[in-house]
Amino acid sequence: MTMISAKDGVSLYGESSGSGVPIVFVHELAGSCRSFDLQVAAWKDRWRCVAFSARGYPPSDVPPQVASYSQEIAASDIGAVLDGFQLADAHIIGVSMGSASTLQYALAHPERVRSITLSSIGSGSDMKQGEFAASMEVLAELTLTKGMRTLAESYAASPTRYRLKEKNPPEYKNFIEQLAAGSQVGITNTMRGVQERRPPIYVHKDRIAALRLPALVVLGEEDVPCVGPSHFLKEALPGARLEVMAKTGHAVNLEEPALYNRLVMEFIEAVEAQRR
Repeated sequence: MTMISAKDGVSLYGESSGSGVPIVFVHELAGSCRSFDLQVAAWKDRWRCVAFSARGYPPSDVPPQVASYSQEIAASDIGAVLDGFQLADAHIIGVSMGSASTLQYALAHPERVRSITLSSIGSGSDMKQGEFAASMEVLAELTLTKGMRTLAESYAASPTRYRLKEKNPPEYKNFIEQLAAGSQVGITNTMRGVQERRPPIYVHKDRIAALRLPALVVLGEEDVPCVGPSHFLKEALPGARLEVMAKTGHAVNLEEPALYNRLVMEFIEAVEAQRR
């Protein structure tokens, strides 16, 4: 357990397990460092696994101003985690919001990235201008007026979470409990500072086309908001590989942990073999 200082002095909580080539995990809006326990448990005997909680997610600091949150800041915080654990580079795995910041970090600092795994990426990119931001604002107001328990239950009832409830009830319960225990200020500031202001993934097309890094895109077949963005990345990102998981929603690493772990680990092992 380590507290890491971001560039602006915000403290980020991180955990490192195992030894070897490092893998850094970046969680979704409705997550935390605990979101990857099923991956860390499976991989820590062979790899160094680093998971951290984003700013706004205790035990990381919760800055009170929305200005302390943005996609650019979230990407910069990934670099702070690498620095804090003295990692020259790492394989970086993101889910949803974490995939968006992982992509931005890779675009800015490819020299520090061994590979990227972008899971459940691009929600909101196919909505009309302003609609995604408006939906985030509705959730922010719901959270501030009704509390974290209401937010957690609302999130868990969304169509893209149905398969998690069906296929992995213990993780579905953990998902609700962990989200309900989060910070109202932290998650609403994240919604307003990161999610509401995040542009569609398509605006980065030219930068993505110039990126030369091994990339795996993982899509749940039933995660409708991420279908278009995931296929876009398969075409736009040179050499990117797309894996579509059948009968799976948004929480791909929790719904089908054995399959997800196998797909991602085969990818990472192939990258390492090529580096050697």
